[in-house]
Amino acid sequence: MNSDFFVFFVFVITGLLAPACIGKAQAEVTKNLGTVGTTYPVIEPNVVKQLKERAIPKSNEEQRLLLAHIEKYQPANMHPLPRATADRSFPVDMTYTLEHHLRDGEGKIIYPRGFTFNPLDYVPFSGGLVIIDGDDPEQVEWFRKSPYARNHRARLLITGGYAYELSKKLHRAVYYLTDVMAKRLQLAAVPAVVVREGNRLRVREILFSSPTGGQHEER
Repeated sequence: MNSDFFVFFVFVITGLLAPACIGKAQAEVTKNLGTVGTTYPVIEPNVVKQLKERAIPKSNEEQRLLLAHIEKYQPANMHPLPRATADRSFPVDMTYTLEHHLRDGEGKIIYPRGFTFNPLDYVPFSGGLVIIDGDDPEQVEWFRKSPYARNHRARLLITGGYAYELSKKLHRAVYYLTDVMAKRLQLAAVPAVVVREGNRLRVREILFSSPTGGQHEER
């Protein structure tokens, strides 16, 4: 699962319009209109270059403050979840229905309100998702020893802790689980694994053994 698809997937499960449909619509209405009239060279300064220069901290203190902010960043809508007390497995239908008309630049309706589609019909979902509480050392260790840790197509999301810190510890990208994502996936406990099962997703909340409790290893 590449990063482009992960962004697509997040768009879908957060209830935003699927880029697959947007991209298709744009392809249908985008045309090369050619050149009309006299053209002149652009003399304005490079905006991207200016923004990059402004984004670079100008002092060691600014660098320290920026790093501190990154290290302790957590989104306001991060969704905390309790540890699973039992195994639970259930399917999730990803079918999405447009709540509003999708129009092109001229106002014409491309996809009407009520249009229904399943994003899994458009893109693969081979890596899956793994969700843990990054603030729980036992769950972090469970993930480290699981086969998912060796599968870098799997995306790791956390319900607690700091993504920057855990990313350095596990040597992989780490994302936050948000309220809307948790609701869309119907998650109630962690650790959890989300994989594709036909044209649906299969969510598994896992009870795992630990030195302080639990009954069995994840199957």
